[in-house]
Amino acid sequence: MTHDIDELAQKLAPHYSHFDVSNRLLFTGHSHQAWPDVAKEGLQESFEVAATDVDNKWEAAFEKVDILRRYLRNFYEDPDGMYCLGQNTHQLLVSWLSSFDLQNKPKIITTDSEFHSMSRQLKRLKEEGLEVVTVDGHAEDIVKQIERQIDDQVSAVMLSRVYFNSGIVNQHITEIAELSRSHDIPLLIDDYHGTNVVPLSISDENLTDCYVLIGGYKYLQWGEGNCFLRYPSDCDLRPAITGWFASFSELDKTKEHRVSYADDHQRFASGTFDSSSQFRAAKVVEFFENMELTSEVLYRQYQQQIKLLQKTFLDKDFDTEVIQLAHQQPVENIGGFLALQSPFARTIRAKLMEKGVFTDARGDILRFGVAPYITSQQITKAMDELKRVASKINP
Repeated sequence: MTHDIDELAQKLAPHYSHFDVSNRLLFTGHSHQAWPDVAKEGLQESFEVAATDVDNKWEAAFEKVDILRRYLRNFYEDPDGMYCLGQNTHQLLVSWLSSFDLQNKPKIITTDSEFHSMSRQLKRLKEEGLEVVTVDGHAEDIVKQIERQIDDQVSAVMLSRVYFNSGIVNQHITEIAELSRSHDIPLLIDDYHGTNVVPLSISDENLTDCYVLIGGYKYLQWGEGNCFLRYPSDCDLRPAITGWFASFSELDKTKEHRVSYADDHQRFASGTFDSSSQFRAAKVVEFFENMELTSEVLYRQYQQQIKLLQKTFLDKDFDTEVIQLAHQQPVENIGGFLALQSPFARTIRAKLMEKGVFTDARGDILRFGVAPYITSQQITKAMDELKRVASKINP
């Protein structure tokens, strides 16, 4: 197993020299993976195109966006899906929510395990009168929980495929989609922690009528400003929160009586964006393709790394009052990070940072996120440092 991990990691590491991945213990891959060196070339290209083409740079920028769309369509095996670019998932989420008649159908069903971009916004809207119902995202009977909450007041179901706080893969997405479909309720799937980690065929899983939030900041290595909302090709939603890029091709039609949503892939778009991030990301896509980093290759690397992280942690026999595995799920049910539970999570994270080990903590969960360029030796070093830090804590 370690040989397989190191073979790919050592092949990739020289291409991440600016982030110096060979000499740093970077275990925040689930929050921010390193960028390959070619990303810098993309940023330089964006400047050169802007300087040369000035306002005509948008043609080149849109070509870069199309490269990202093609990559996502291939990952999801989704040739017919629409992919709308957004600066962040929150902007896309808000635009999507504004499509619904929340005054007359004010109920949203979600889980207790959602990322801040969704959970914070829904909590705030709940303060304004929206009925937000949360079910246990990790429960085996999640489908039944959702079914019990469905009535004629529900506008949407919104939940994750891989939960950000635990790394656990939701095993019931297809069933939840079938349930939502049978009641004519739209389903929004937050896949920020699933894209490029856990393969998903939208066609095979019968999710073609679903909406999927995708972020490029983490496992895609695209950096900021490259988020997408995947939606079905026959979507006719009319978001009330809308920008002029949602109908870029019809800017000259000033006498329209009804706001149009004219452009493919742009239905939930906002306005002007910083296109340098798309130039950067397009270079990363080219790099991934040249290095043959297919979804199958990446998934195998992540699974092996998580398995080694978990085994190394257990072999060190930590004091469970200080730190322990956050759950007992098998590795095949885990995404791109190992979740450790500790009442001292934030203290441990800070102490690890002092030792040059990059992790992150959310509440009482310490997260070790892997990345394709991380070696087995780096995993061992990180766990050694965790043992030294944890042994100095008195529960």
